[in-house]
Amino acid sequence: MRRYLLLDDNRALAENLAEILRDEGHQATVVSSGDEALREVGATRFDALVTDMRMPGMSGADAVRRIRRVDPGLAAVVMTAYPREDDLATARREGLLAVLPKPVPISTLMGLLANARRDGLVVVAEDDPALSDNLSEVLRARGFSCVTVSSVLDADLLSCATPFAALVDLRMPGGPDGETLRRLRARYPSLPTFVMTAWPDLAPLDVGVDVFSKPFDTGALIGALETRYAARPGATP
Repeated sequence: MRRYLLLDDNRALAENLAEILRDEGHQATVVSSGDEALREVGATRFDALVTDMRMPGMSGADAVRRIRRVDPGLAAVVMTAYPREDDLATARREGLLAVLPKPVPISTLMGLLANARRDGLVVVAEDDPALSDNLSEVLRARGFSCVTVSSVLDADLLSCATPFAALVDLRMPGGPDGETLRRLRARYPSLPTFVMTAWPDLAPLDVGVDVFSKPFDTGALIGALETRYAARPGATP
């Protein structure tokens, strides 16, 4: 059994989703405002949050940011009736599990929630958009939330909760080779890091750094990440 928090000012829609989740044997709590959601998160450990993007008062993106100050490990799915490029940017910046359109595709949502990992936020630092999007898609399908950065400056502007791990290209715009890696590890000293590079000889030999030479086997990279996730402190089966 898993516990889900549903935040939507359209209570009828949220209650409908809650009923579907309860029929599957899970617990589902419905709230109509960001303030209510914050109170619930302070009292209960949820596995995932499902929130509308556009609501009176606190938006879904604002709610995710504030809720993660209380529970940094919470996976989050945002729904929106008006999908725009801004929403995709929010997903990349905030480390969401997904942005889904309304009316929400139930089978897609159920699959995401079934696999959602607490404390599973991964930074993907890669300036090749195709590779970044591919990795993000694979990671989200495995239940990992993602935040993507495409330059050294982007890495400095991360506003999301503390990541569990990072996939980092050594050569990124805005700085010398390895600068993004250095800045991420300075900010998160114990961060497990997987370096993706066409120049493996340039990769550092630090403890906690695994090197994957481009072109690499995505399955092997994700497998190594999942092994590290299973071995993290406080991990549960």
